[in-house]
Amino acid sequence: MQRILGVFCQTKICGVGSHTGHYARRLKVCVEVIRAILFDAAGTLFFLTKTVGEHYAYVGREVGLDLDAQDLDRAFHTAWQAMPQRFAIDGPRENDDKDWWRQLVGRVFDQVAPSSSEFDRDNFFEVVYEHFAEPGVWELYPEVPDVLKQLRKRFQLAVISNFDGRLRFILQHLGIAKYFAHVFISSELGADKPDPEIFRRALKGMNLSADEVVHVGDDPERSWKAATAAGSRVFLLDRPRNSLCDLLDWVGRDSNPEPTPKDFGAAL
Repeated sequence: MQRILGVFCQTKICGVGSHTGHYARRLKVCVEVIRAILFDAAGTLFFLTKTVGEHYAYVGREVGLDLDAQDLDRAFHTAWQAMPQRFAIDGPRENDDKDWWRQLVGRVFDQVAPSSSEFDRDNFFEVVYEHFAEPGVWELYPEVPDVLKQLRKRFQLAVISNFDGRLRFILQHLGIAKYFAHVFISSELGADKPDPEIFRRALKGMNLSADEVVHVGDDPERSWKAATAAGSRVFLLDRPRNSLCDLLDWVGRDSNPEPTPKDFGAAL
């Protein structure tokens, strides 16, 4: 047995050189064990219309602060990397995990505006927190609506993300909430990627076993390794090398089953 891009199949039957008709029939058997597809959110389904620093600078102007977008980008990256990994807890995070974001923004301000007042920091945080749930801040990757429409005919679709309740508003604004049977959010599950526990809790919520689910994500550490550690299959999204269109080819189309694209992703 071989596990390539998450598809289990008999190499001697599903490999190159098999009779075309036999290949198509066997490939269909290989993919039928997949019951659901679990998508990451940001970086997989949608992306920011501008850099984080540009959004922060915009909000700063709205609240009367003069902040440099490039400085904010650098500070955000540093602060993001420095945020400690957390252990899973029983039940949801307190206050929808808003305090985690407050701490992150505080670390950004420590770098770009260390002398700013508590009032300015609190005011900025409240506005920027709401800003990232507003229409126009995020944009879909162009192939997403058609891919989701096609996949929903054959699979249960869900989202899993290190996010909070704002994600549901974002999915609504982008017009894709209707495609997902479940939206699993770290703040509600009480576990964050790259802890495999977040995937285990999502699988329990879907009433499926790990080998019945494919995870689609773009982050090698938070998505690929964590989902694999939980026992799930993984489609390695690596734009611009591939896209979600290749996911359609990977699982196969009813009218034209295709082999696993060898150029995309690595063997697990």
